[in-house]
Amino acid sequence: MPGEEAAPTAAAAAATPAPHQEKPEEQKQEGEKDKTEQPAVQQQPEVTYKTLQLSSFGGYDKVKLVMKKGAPPAPKAGEIQVRVKACGLNFADLLARQGLYEKLPSPPVTPGMECSGIVEAVGEGVTNRKVGDRVILLNRHGLWQEVVVAPVDRSFMIPEGMSFEEAAALLVNYITAYMMIFDFGNLRPNQSILIHMAAGGVGIAATQLCKTVNNVTIFGTSTASKHEAIKEIGVTNPIDYRTTDYVEEVRKVSSKGVDIVLDPLGGSDTCKAFSLLKPMGKLITYGAANLLTGQKKNLVAIAKTWWNQFSINAVQLIHSNKAVCGFHLGYLDEETELISAVVAKLFELYQSGKIKPRIDSTWPFEQVGDAMRHMQERKNIGKVILVPEGKKEEKKEEDIEEKEEKKEEK
Repeated sequence: MPGEEAAPTAAAAAATPAPHQEKPEEQKQEGEKDKTEQPAVQQQPEVTYKTLQLSSFGGYDKVKLVMKKGAPPAPKAGEIQVRVKACGLNFADLLARQGLYEKLPSPPVTPGMECSGIVEAVGEGVTNRKVGDRVILLNRHGLWQEVVVAPVDRSFMIPEGMSFEEAAALLVNYITAYMMIFDFGNLRPNQSILIHMAAGGVGIAATQLCKTVNNVTIFGTSTASKHEAIKEIGVTNPIDYRTTDYVEEVRKVSSKGVDIVLDPLGGSDTCKAFSLLKPMGKLITYGAANLLTGQKKNLVAIAKTWWNQFSINAVQLIHSNKAVCGFHLGYLDEETELISAVVAKLFELYQSGKIKPRIDSTWPFEQVGDAMRHMQERKNIGKVILVPEGKKEEKKEEDIEEKEEKKEEK
């Protein structure tokens, strides 16, 4: 019967031992054992690279270090990617920070016109550069970064024996000085020249280049504390522009004036420069340093410079038997053949020992504001360099002494 068949089945089921039930504590231990046995998944660090960014026009604090997330952009056709080792700080960068340099796009933007480093990747069609090459880059802006991408025709191979710091100090200053002195100025033996800001990057480059021509008399303006340094470089007649009238000082030595004046100042100083020229002399104006009077844009200084700007008509120029030239490297950025020819000559002069960039100081990216202040306050003798990697510099003795003097005055 159905009921009778079911009875033994139920009995058998009752006789079958129940499966082992793990206690909660045992389950917990097993779970922990499984976890320890599984290999730990390592989280990959986020890819970042350093860049200096101008957030808005203004003071030294407007340029700051920013960590960009993600891999740097890959080079496109005709481009190279470079791991930056050193960057040059130029006077144009100080003007750009205040919104006084028209070649820099509106913020936020990365400044920087020159840098040196190592090629990490090349784009399609690039055959004259390879990974591992040591190069210098020249660009409108954007080079103050840890990794940059630029057109290959804006790059130059670093000569044997030149450091990354020297390479970053070469292009802007020495191209500017060379083209002004030789292409515009046509400097020849037994001539004379006035170099303003003779202790700066362009000033030192110009002095060294003048020394490649026999018997050139070099007048150079700087603060008195820098006179020994610029005399060692080659200035024959240093002039303290803060305590004396440089026009009078030049005429004490050369009553007729000079053959060439390099003018980075602008305003009334350009008028003085023209008056200092001998017949057949050449004035080469290439900047407006008089616009910089503090951290931020000074409208009074701008108005004063504009009001005192040099002006001359064609007839006056003919009667004076003088020449006026204007130079702006930023507007020659498309003239690759012209610039390449000048760079080749500069490399030859470097390798023959006739020119050598002088490095004033090296600052890590984190201290870009301090580096700019150092340069704008005219404390440098030579080139100021920025580097992506590096320890923060200790306060310089001269800065400490200066602060102590101010405290005593108070």
